[in-house]
Amino acid sequence: MTEQTKQFAPLVKRILTDGKCLEGGILKVDNFINHQIDPELLKQMSIELVRRFAAKDINKILTIEASGIAPAIMMGFLLDVPVVFAKKKKPSTMSDMLVTSVFSFTKQRSYDVCVAKEFLHKGDKVLFIDDFLANGNAAKGIIDLINQAEAELVGMGFLIEKAFQHGGDYLRGQNIQVESLAIIDSLDNCTITIKE
Repeated sequence: MTEQTKQFAPLVKRILTDGKCLEGGILKVDNFINHQIDPELLKQMSIELVRRFAAKDINKILTIEASGIAPAIMMGFLLDVPVVFAKKKKPSTMSDMLVTSVFSFTKQRSYDVCVAKEFLHKGDKVLFIDDFLANGNAAKGIIDLINQAEAELVGMGFLIEKAFQHGGDYLRGQNIQVESLAIIDSLDNCTITIKE
């Protein structure tokens, strides 16, 4: 494992201590990441992601509501750049927008995500941040939105990657810099196995 894809020990430890595995390859981390949030861990993870993307020119962070918002905002604060989150429901107040469809592995259905054109511009250098990378469907949707805006994707950062669902393989195959702080090799038999 390269330095860039090295596991982030504080997050791995917390996953092994407090993470819960559910049937169907679902990892529950709602007591420290995506329902109740541990602010100190969030700060540490955000600092680590900023370090990993330090060589990139970034002027905007993009995420999808809702679980990606907390790490995206912390990173926006650290990098001093605005944070935009793609909405899962088209607001009645938003008329001029970019829209794409995303299939949710967890919910087993497709939904539209949208961003107002005024917040994602041609030439923007965009870093995508999210809590999980599984099949990569949310990331593919974000790539579509960025392409529609004629912006530039500079990288994608995730707190947790489920390697066995191969979204990371696909994105890295597209020559995208993908950084995941904890990579799960398997959730077979509801046992959390961390990638070596």
